[in-house]
Amino acid sequence: MLFHSSFRKELNRSFGATLVVLVTIVVTMILIRTLGQASVGRVNPSEVFLVMGFTVLGQLPTILTLSLFISVTSTLTRMYASSEMVVWFSCGQNLSSFLRPIMRFSAPVLLVVGLLALVVWPWANLQVRELRDRYESRGDVERVTPGQFQESAGGQRVFFIDKASAGSETGRNIFISDVENQRESVTSAQSGSVEVVQGDRFLMLNNGQRLQTDLETGSSRVSEFVEYGVHVSDRTLATNNDDSPRFKTTPALVMEPTVLNLSELSWRLGLLFAAANCVVIALAATKVNPRVGRSAGLIFALFVFVSYYNLVNVGQSWIANGRVNFFVFVLALHGSILLMALTWMMVRQGNWLSWGRRKGKPE
Repeated sequence: MLFHSSFRKELNRSFGATLVVLVTIVVTMILIRTLGQASVGRVNPSEVFLVMGFTVLGQLPTILTLSLFISVTSTLTRMYASSEMVVWFSCGQNLSSFLRPIMRFSAPVLLVVGLLALVVWPWANLQVRELRDRYESRGDVERVTPGQFQESAGGQRVFFIDKASAGSETGRNIFISDVENQRESVTSAQSGSVEVVQGDRFLMLNNGQRLQTDLETGSSRVSEFVEYGVHVSDRTLATNNDDSPRFKTTPALVMEPTVLNLSELSWRLGLLFAAANCVVIALAATKVNPRVGRSAGLIFALFVFVSYYNLVNVGQSWIANGRVNFFVFVLALHGSILLMALTWMMVRQGNWLSWGRRKGKPE
């Protein structure tokens, strides 16, 4: 049908352009944040793009929903502004006639949003956590960045090694600050190398001095050495056993319905329900006012989108705190919004408000 094909074709163009713009913005913001985390030692610099990719993958449900909402709003806004909607209405189409082609266009996007929210989101979070845990659990020597002061995995030592290369087992101009058993020691050496002695790794320092200070008495002692060995750990951090619901699969949340798991489940389902409801809201609410301009529709879409997602986040917090029941909240929030959007659309289609105003006028 000409009406359906032409409308979906324009929706495709608008959705594609909006998606490219939003993905570019989000990727840039996440890249800047990931680079900042890499600079402070929370992310492996060689895995920046991998961490960024998983993070963007987890944010895709929100990006797709906003792109879908903006594309439907902008397309309908243009059709109203160019009087194209008047032509379709005069040909026998009404507002509800647009719901079918919009839902047919939105169905694949909603399917992808559901898969991303229910399946990919926990998997992407788990991958990012494993990458960070693997980088945080590296040995003390591997944690050292050439030319920078770096804290050890246990937090009791501070290293500085001026290495010729990042993967070198030798270094020069070495500085180590260590606090243990109420004693603070500061060791400096001209050079050093990593050696394995009876299965343990030692940093063998050459030609340096060591300052020891008793933190209780304040007494200090300075000694010089030709060779001195400092034990360094291979892996001092255990694997992160964080049992947060955001890392659990959706079937695991359903099988163990605690308040925390149900709060996470409400958020994931909320992404899918919000995407579907936003499409109906866009159809019901979009109408061009010549006095306001076409940009008012986009501003309204952003306002509704932010408000809706804030309600989803607030509901997640309420369910986690036990203030509201999971089923009551999901049905009340998403069901009421869908009902209001459909009612709004039927009111506009039947022009009930104008009919009521005409009826109330005196003859």
